[in-house]
Order: sequence, then C-alpha cells, then structure tokens
Amino acid sequence: MIKNINICGFRNLLVLFICLSLLPQIVLSQTKEPGAEKTTQKASKVLYGIASFYANKFDGRKTANGEIFSQKKFTAACNVLPLGTWVKVTNLRNGRSVVLKTNDRLHPSMKRILDLSRAAAQKLGYINSGLTRVKVEIFGKKKPST
Repeated sequence: MIKNINICGFRNLLVLFICLSLLPQIVLSQTKEPGAEKTTQKASKVLYGIASFYANKFDGRKTANGEIFSQKKFTAACNVLPLGTWVKVTNLRNGRSVVLKTNDRLHPSMKRILDLSRAAAQKLGYINSGLTRVKVEIFGKKKPST
C-alpha cells in the first residue's frame, strides 16, 4: 500500500515537471501571429504586441538614455529591448510602418510593448484610437538602410 502511494506521487510529480517544462514553449507560440514570418532579411527577431504613444507632458523631458524627448522625432520607449535598438514598427490594422530608435523605458507595470512618439504614431495612423496592435522587427544597434 505504501509503495503504491509513492509511485502515484512520483507519477504526479513527473507529469507536473513535464507540464512546467513545456509551459514556456506554449506561451511563446501563442504570442506570435499565426503564419507570420520575417518580412525582411535584416531583422533578427520579430515581436508582437500593443503600442501606445507618449502624452504631451513628456515633451522636453530627459529619456532613460539621457536624450531630450521630442514628440517630433521617431523614437519609442520599450522595456523589452536594449536602449538604442533600431526597430521597424508596423501597424497590423492598416499595414503602415516606421523605422525608429528605442531611447526610453516604460513604467515597469506597463504591459504594452512600445510607447511611440506622436510623430511615429501619426505616421502609423493610430492617433485617434490611442492604441494599436503592432509588429516590431528588431534590427539592432545600427540604423537599417530603408
């Protein structure tokens, strides 16, 4: 009787271990768009998420990398990517895209992937809605040739 309990406990522990080891793969597979592939050969990685844009009160303030923020520049805040990373952001609702540099951080509790400058958000066409689903192609520290 005692051996049977130990075998059951071991079996349950094994099933739990297998489920927990597969969890990261399941989560990662759900964060990518179905059927999405790299559209450019230079992009090293592609992310998907929700983007917003900066409030006007941040205009003229220092960013995380020390630059002065301007709503007229093509920049973004991101908690996932290193500062100074060049990315191509595509609005998934209308297909418009913009190349910009990350130079700031979002609030730690923010679940959005990017917070864009007003100029970048305007080019992507989501000023009226405030938020949009985006595809972010990561190019690295060097500005891509467009």
